[in-house]
Amino acid sequence: MSLIFANYSEILIRILIASLLGGMIGLERDMHGRAAGLRTHLLVSMGSAVFTILSETIAQNANATGFQADPGRIAAQVVAGIGFLGAGVIIKEGANVRGLTTAACLWGAAAIGMATGYGYYEIAIIATGVALFSLEFLKLAEHLYAKDTYRVLSIRTPLEVNATQLIEIVKSKKVKVLNCDIEKNYETGISVAKLAIMIHYKGIADKQSHAIINSLESSGLELKEVRWEHM
Repeated sequence: MSLIFANYSEILIRILIASLLGGMIGLERDMHGRAAGLRTHLLVSMGSAVFTILSETIAQNANATGFQADPGRIAAQVVAGIGFLGAGVIIKEGANVRGLTTAACLWGAAAIGMATGYGYYEIAIIATGVALFSLEFLKLAEHLYAKDTYRVLSIRTPLEVNATQLIEIVKSKKVKVLNCDIEKNYETGISVAKLAIMIHYKGIADKQSHAIINSLESSGLELKEVRWEHM
């Protein structure tokens, strides 16, 4: 069956441009040590372009023979299918979630590939530029404004240490204590206070965490263990 299409050179151009644009985003991810890097993004964008080209071409062939076909039917499945690939790069480590940005990049690479597959080069190039700008420059802008982060501060002390004292020391560092859970073991004589804390910071939140630990250490209270956990 012959392809009813502009020409084969146009097909080649669309596939190559989709590969190039997807590869540019993948290169940025690769440089930052992400699992889905250059090859993955290139293949996602190229594959999306091929599916889009096939969707359009098959519909044109079908319509030429008298059958009505939807040119977006195959391409529409790319949107749903890319979600499974994106989910594979998301990693949950305890309370932390990694890979969301890379998953979004794969989703964007698929969109860029589809736009190129339909011949909308301007849309694909603009989308690639916006993606690279957000990945490289907006990451730097995150240090320009304050934001909230949530931690759990676990403090083991002798039973004699009052949890109220611990809370006052922590609050003195300009953080918000959301709640406090206390466990007391009368056999071992150890008390564990778990403070859920909201830190409003600009820059690196760990600096505030270290300041809180220093305040606890210099308070004169007897400490057995201090541990930070992400919520």
